[in-house]
Amino acid sequence: MISRGAVLRPASEDRRMKDSLVEIAEKCSDCGACTQECAFLRRYGTPGKIAAAYDPCDRSFSSMPFECSLCGLCAAVCPEGIDPARLFLEMRREKKRRDPADRPEHKSLLAYEDRGTSRLFTYYALPAGCDTVFFPGCALPGTRPDRTLQLYRHMRKSIPALGIVLDCCMKISHDLGNEDHSRAMFGEMRDFLVRNGVASVLVACPNCHRMFRAYGEGLAIKTVYEVLAQDPPPSGPDTAETVAIHDPCGVRFEPAVHEAVRQLVGRLGMTNAEMAHCGPRTLCCGGGGSVACMSPGLAGAWGEIRKDEACGKRIVTYCAGCVERLNVMTPTSHIVDLLFRPRSAAGHAGVSRSPWTYLNRLKLKMRLRKEVRAPITRKRTFTAGTGKSGASRFVKPLLLLALLAAAFAAARYSGISQRLEPEAMRAWIGGYGVFAPL
Repeated sequence: MISRGAVLRPASEDRRMKDSLVEIAEKCSDCGACTQECAFLRRYGTPGKIAAAYDPCDRSFSSMPFECSLCGLCAAVCPEGIDPARLFLEMRREKKRRDPADRPEHKSLLAYEDRGTSRLFTYYALPAGCDTVFFPGCALPGTRPDRTLQLYRHMRKSIPALGIVLDCCMKISHDLGNEDHSRAMFGEMRDFLVRNGVASVLVACPNCHRMFRAYGEGLAIKTVYEVLAQDPPPSGPDTAETVAIHDPCGVRFEPAVHEAVRQLVGRLGMTNAEMAHCGPRTLCCGGGGSVACMSPGLAGAWGEIRKDEACGKRIVTYCAGCVERLNVMTPTSHIVDLLFRPRSAAGHAGVSRSPWTYLNRLKLKMRLRKEVRAPITRKRTFTAGTGKSGASRFVKPLLLLALLAAAFAAARYSGISQRLEPEAMRAWIGGYGVFAPL
């Protein structure tokens, strides 16, 4: 098995890096089209200048590539047709090969990914005759387990043998430059599906779409939104709201997906007011490339631009990660919330946050085990030599959940929650007389 810390430097990888540097150094005309759009490039210079100056032994370049969101906007606006984001990904991989240790800033994200691929949280259910599976990703089952199940049930009406896979697409490791580990883990998943007769994958997450497009050889990839546009769920009364659709950068160059979501928004009675950046020229929400770990300022700048472009209108998107990032700045809804809870556009959508997301994923897994009759099932045990046991990857979140549950139960049944009411607190503190301010 391939260790996440292994240093593998085949000639093809060195050549790939050199080819990227040469291509961009030669083709970049320093026109400024990309720097005008991207704060990262305004900070470090045009792709051509970066490529010409790059020295992997220079420590000043060790963190720079990790501040690029890898969103691909630079490629979308480049008149020369080059893809600078690919160069910065190669730089990340080069850095990882030279120094295999995980950066401290990224360890929590990598731990999240490890738990997502563990035996505890993964589940594959392939019914008889299954050639298509629903791959909801990590975030949707955790934040919206009920809507995930509703979505699966709805699609099964038109695809009776639809399977489901609870697993991780490995985009975190991929984007952090850990190519060997991400390819090994993704490849094992892909091989299992193909070996068991799966030919198509329906994804809910745009990042999963990008990973399956790039590495899902032998599998046809489509988003659930394209399926829903052809067979929409019964909707409630029209909301007659004007919204702004945010296209996630993971599907930047997928016009069929953009159009499907706009059809669904229209079916809900909503009007879409296109933002200045949409479709191929869409903006990153700020979560791309794990930039927030290294440079919160650069990550936050994307969200501020998005907020300004929405002009006070509710943002509707189809990435759970984008919702989480943008909702902090301006009201943002996931299209699934609107489709399966039409009234939620004007209220709360009942979205869970960590650590409850882990409990939600476990509950969804148990519900699927009872509901889906599948002759082929499995839990992932392949670890690609991470050096971590299956149990060690989820002990901490489970302990935290147990402690929180115990605390809530104790507060409820001991009566202490009543004492924490504002009026009761004031009366209790006031009983200390002159010492009350202390």
